[in-house]
Amino acid sequence: MRKNRFTEAQIIGMIKEQEAGMPTAEVCRKHGLSQGTFYKYKSKYGGMEVSDVAKLKAMEDENARLKRLLADTMLDNAVLKDLLGKN
Repeated sequence: MRKNRFTEAQIIGMIKEQEAGMPTAEVCRKHGLSQGTFYKYKSKYGGMEVSDVAKLKAMEDENARLKRLLADTMLDNAVLKDLLGKN
């Protein structure tokens, strides 16, 4: 997966510039990104502070870990059921 070229702090800074009154086109031109990308960032990070983004990232990592654990457990259960059914 492609790594983002902007940090969360930079993205939040761009959003704050736009919210402070700078036109979206100017913010995009200044930072070298498309308006579509800007609005994608705004939908994800709008209204957040940098500390909130750190918490969000930690929660996403925890969620991914828990999903992997659940998938592994479900696979183990399926294998056990399959083995017991064959005997």
